[in-house]
Amino acid sequence: METEKHDGSGAAASRGGLAPRQTLFVGITLFSMFFGAGNLILPPLLGVQAGREVLPALVGFFVTGVGLPVLGIVAVALSGTLRELAARVHPLFSRFFVALVYLAIGPCLAIPRTASTAFEMLSPLLGDAVSPEVARLVFSVAFFALAYVLAMHPGRLTRLLGRFTGPALILLIVAVVGAALASLLGVDSLPDVAPVSPYDGSPAVQGFLTGYQTMDLLASLTFGIVIAENIRSLGVTESGGVMREVCRAGVIAGVLMMAVYGGLAAVGFELSAQLAGATNGAAVITASATSHFGLVGTVVVAAIFLLACLNVCIGLISCCGTYFAGELPRVSYRACAIAFAAFSCAVSNLGLDAILSFSATLLGILYPPAIVLVLMGMLRRVFGRAPAAWPLTVLVTVVVSAVTGLRDALAPSLALPLDLLPLSDVGLGWVLPALLTAALTVIVSGLCGPGRPRNQKGPIS
Repeated sequence: METEKHDGSGAAASRGGLAPRQTLFVGITLFSMFFGAGNLILPPLLGVQAGREVLPALVGFFVTGVGLPVLGIVAVALSGTLRELAARVHPLFSRFFVALVYLAIGPCLAIPRTASTAFEMLSPLLGDAVSPEVARLVFSVAFFALAYVLAMHPGRLTRLLGRFTGPALILLIVAVVGAALASLLGVDSLPDVAPVSPYDGSPAVQGFLTGYQTMDLLASLTFGIVIAENIRSLGVTESGGVMREVCRAGVIAGVLMMAVYGGLAAVGFELSAQLAGATNGAAVITASATSHFGLVGTVVVAAIFLLACLNVCIGLISCCGTYFAGELPRVSYRACAIAFAAFSCAVSNLGLDAILSFSATLLGILYPPAIVLVLMGMLRRVFGRAPAAWPLTVLVTVVVSAVTGLRDALAPSLALPLDLLPLSDVGLGWVLPALLTAALTVIVSGLCGPGRPRNQKGPIS
């Protein structure tokens, strides 16, 4: 190990690894990057709808909501950037796929969801005299106007909001989860509520599919290089050391996410009998806070969610605006930010339920190739010797997931030959074709001689 050197804060960091305190700091930073309001609304709804099957549903959710995002961080760190990882398929695919990822974590889903989630938390305070449609329109216009202004000059205000909303939101979660757990431990028997759709069939598989809607795997594909650069800035210069610290940060972030998700699922499970018809987790959290803390709980939940959602919205508008302004040289950052804010405002008025329904279709198409890319990136030494495996495997995955996803959205009663594939009845028909394509191309490449590696070297290889 190299001689120690000190960072600006006086903490010792070696070139081969970080001090334990710094490793913890990087892990918490990564957790904070993942942790948004959208992550709060899915586990409580899972707890309500899964009922007595909450544990297998939660395990499936952990795979896509925690495990795959952590692997995504590592896979991108190994490759260098998301564009370099996707370029192993084809440079044109790389540009198209990266743009889709930014659109999904931006104006198409995640940005509108911030306003819709914030409004859902405020709506119980409006009373029956106010029209929900009018209130939603007025709120969304004001919300995105403020977000746009702050995205132009985020500066100290967004840092202040981040420092305030992060700890406050964690304290709120601890309070609500603690009250729910105390209530569950104080009864003679746990709720025995039968699971409802969509968890009444295969709860573990449905939990896996629900994890798509966290969008954390897509977000992780843009986070890997950021975390690697932060680790280098702390003094770790050896590629092996950076890789180890990325993995450690991922483990810390993963443990924190599992704790939060498990606690929030318990909140929903406690109310599984009373809220059997719930359709979004925001209403579940509000109901739990209100039942345990009264009107004060409702007000605190609404205020903190508003600030948290606003902060996330500012960051996403800034991130997506910066990316597309760089991709479209004739379009300014300001123009991109205005366009994303206006489009997101319109989408948010569809309501949180509609956004979550639409996101299931889009993410059902986008997630399978993202999963394939991450897993192949983790096994890059194997697939580096079979460059044809990248385009062929991803192509097969995209075709199966896109065709079935569009069918499910536009003509759900239409029968397709792809329905005969194993696991197609649970939305995973792409798995076997992807596995067979990857295996066959690797075998053929081995029989025909080693292929020329495609983008084999990255900054952490």
